[in-house]
This record gives sequence, C-alpha cells and structure tokens, in this order.
Amino acid sequence: MQLLLVHGLGRTPLSLFGLARALRRDGHRTRFFGYLPPFESVPRILRRLTGTLRDLARSGRRVGLVGHSLGGLLLRMALAEVPELRVHHFVMLGTPQVPPRMARLAWTWLPPFRTFTRGCGKLLTAQRAFEALPELQVPFTVIAGTAGPRGRLSPFGNEPNDGLISVAEARVPGAEPVRLPVLHTLMMDAVAVRARILAIMSEDGFGPPTLPER
Repeated sequence: MQLLLVHGLGRTPLSLFGLARALRRDGHRTRFFGYLPPFESVPRILRRLTGTLRDLARSGRRVGLVGHSLGGLLLRMALAEVPELRVHHFVMLGTPQVPPRMARLAWTWLPPFRTFTRGCGKLLTAQRAFEALPELQVPFTVIAGTAGPRGRLSPFGNEPNDGLISVAEARVPGAEPVRLPVLHTLMMDAVAVRARILAIMSEDGFGPPTLPER
C-alpha cells in the first residue's frame, strides 16, 4: 500500500526515515511531504499538501496517512478538500486537536519560536482554527505519548503527556487516543509506535476503524 508521511513542526522528512524503512520492509511504498515554516505560509503548505493528496487519489487505490504532530493537523485540514481519496487509515502521532498549552507559552514568551515557526506556530495557538477543523470522515487512530514529566513542577500538572502535548490535547471527541509510554519528539522511532502503525496499515487493518461519535 502507498503511505504518505508528514513530519512535525521543527522537523524534516528525515525524522520519518526510520519509520518509512520499517514500513517498506513490511511491503509498503512510502512517500514524504515536507514543508518549511520560516519560508511558507500555512495556506501555501495546505495547497501543496492538497495537491499531493489529489495526486494519490488519481490511482483509485487505498492509501495510508501518517502525520506527526503538526503534520497530522495539516493532513486533517487538507483531507477535507480531497473527498475522493480512499484512505485505508489515518494515524496521528501526538497531533493536537486543541491549541496546545506549550505552543501558546512558546508563542508568548519565546520570540525565536515566533521567528522560526511563523504561520505554523500561530496556527497552533489559534482557537478558531481548531474549532473549524473538518470532521474526520476516514478511519483514524490517534497515538498519544505518556512519558512526559508529571507533578508539581510540570506545566501539565498530573496530566499524562508526551512532554509537549497532553493526552487530553490529542483527543478527538468521541475517540480515545491509544496511549503509549513515549515522548513527543521521538515517538515515531519507538518500537511500540512502529509496531502499532505496522498493524494498522496491514491489509486487514488493526481492529475496527475509528470514527468520531456522531
């Protein structure tokens, strides 16, 4: 099966090469989508991503989608523009479904974050943008990490988190995330995450498709 992999903010397609190698060993074909937040606006990134999805849709075959963090958010936004795409499963790795507190803190207190993330960083703080997210119409799974710090000194308090995104921030209404003891930045390289993705992307799938409750 053809799979499209989209990296997270501050990363490049290189961050997904290990996962892609594992997927190819399992018989899949992989393709990457890259973007450069300091030099591209969110609308331009979405236009390019939508074009990539339309290109994949032309074959008429099922495809798998994997997005890490912001990559999953961008995929969710672009998917609504390509309803003809036959999606076998869409996996979001640590993808926020509400404005994450760490992005809001960084945007407010860390000028370099604003400089290097520009529109993409702003998107992560925009409540209206998250409220306008299109409803998912394809089978999906959210994988949320729980290896982040907890306790009195943690910005998350006692909430389970991956160091940057809490489980609650990754939750799609009506669908509970798969919780794994991994950190945000390196979750795609964790053995447990790769095993779960390989199972999901198998021809028979991994359990019943997940769709939000209506």
